[in-house]
Amino acid sequence: MSAARDARRVCFLAVVALLLTLAPIDVTAANAQVSRVRQGNASDVSRAGWAGPAYTMNGSGGIVVPTMTRAIDAIRGGSGSIDVVVVAGSGTGTPECDVITPLVGVNSCTTLTLTAARDGDDSRVNTDVRNAEFVYFAGGDQCDYVAWKGTALEASVESVVSKGGGVGGGSAGHHVNSDIVYDACTASATSSTALADPYDRSMTFTTGMFRWPHYAGTVNDSHFVARDRMGRSMAFVARAVKDGLAPGGRAWAVGVEEGASLYLDRNGLATLSGPSAHVVLGDHQPEVAVPGRPLTYTNFKIWKLTNGQTYDFANRPSCGYYLRSVRAGVPDGNLYSGTPVTDCSTPPSDGSSHAEVEPNDSRSAADDISRLTWPVALSGDMKSDSDRDYFAFTLAAGETFTANCAIPDAYDADLYLLSSTGSTLTRSVNDGAGADEAVTLTRTASGSATYYLDLEAYAGSGDTDWTCTVRRS
Repeated sequence: MSAARDARRVCFLAVVALLLTLAPIDVTAANAQVSRVRQGNASDVSRAGWAGPAYTMNGSGGIVVPTMTRAIDAIRGGSGSIDVVVVAGSGTGTPECDVITPLVGVNSCTTLTLTAARDGDDSRVNTDVRNAEFVYFAGGDQCDYVAWKGTALEASVESVVSKGGGVGGGSAGHHVNSDIVYDACTASATSSTALADPYDRSMTFTTGMFRWPHYAGTVNDSHFVARDRMGRSMAFVARAVKDGLAPGGRAWAVGVEEGASLYLDRNGLATLSGPSAHVVLGDHQPEVAVPGRPLTYTNFKIWKLTNGQTYDFANRPSCGYYLRSVRAGVPDGNLYSGTPVTDCSTPPSDGSSHAEVEPNDSRSAADDISRLTWPVALSGDMKSDSDRDYFAFTLAAGETFTANCAIPDAYDADLYLLSSTGSTLTRSVNDGAGADEAVTLTRTASGSATYYLDLEAYAGSGDTDWTCTVRRS
């Protein structure tokens, strides 16, 4: 019996030895929540300085080799090698590192999968990140990623950029690298839901996580054309401007298509590799952006990039865009391409149009037309004999405002110009259905002030539109 036991023990030890030989020695667990897989060299490189920062912003989760290669070369200054860390919030396998590890200039690539918010404070995770020269956020769920805001991981990633390294990401990882992060923590917004109500429960944002040089005021979006996300990016921009999330009252959406990638160099110049990317600028307050009402925002400025084209985020261009608007939740057609404005010397001067957005029957619910391109062609109707349509605007010292309104034969309407407190400053009350109305006012006081144009039904109603042309001079 003793000989039999010894034989079984020898057999068991042989099996254990075989299993240990086959086991992947580069797979470890930092704790119960974090998995770590390192590929390439076991030791990190050591070097006094790096030549970045450099960034890659990808429209889908996978690595885009041309931009990844450019980032690696920029950071290492054309010589030596770097260590890369891929951070994921879910999933298995190492798809990003499988592509990155064989690239020239890569010493190692480590995949860290973090499954809890507290993993952002894991010491092994932060050591790996701080020793790396490039951090790539994988695709997944950006709500998982914003949970690391305020943990040690946030500061560790920032330290990589500070030492001349770089960051990047695809899909959810693209989102988390913008100044304003659409976090999708309650639901994923579609263009139709976002335009129907820019304050829908799916429209949630995180700010103050990362602010990369030259990239302020941005909100990233991914899978852009394939999933028809222009409309929701327009709503992102309107919310960022309306809620003061972007500095200076201007916000830029950066929508990158699947398979495309923007490479940003240390000077803020972005170059596209792949199908397309769009940069959407909102440079004025939305006319209507309130909870429960469709978005109205005129004259978004949109730059379309194709393979090899550039956009300078450090010196953001003042021409090269085409214009598109959203009125009462309905966007213009052909959102993804247009004829660009090539003359940077003067803005378009042919004015704009605005259709009233109900309910705008009080000063507090007035449509704000201040930031439109003037003159403005207003339109609406009197659906009842008690309907009132209000429009808010500002006048500076010495400016003159005029409004000329064509009233249809279906009803009689009167026109009032009100102060910021609602006092009537001037009015036009011509008698009879179809009688046109007009008012004018010059601001003689110093500074600027808000005024209201109030068109209200006097008798009759109907669906036929009234039209008013308003000017400031």
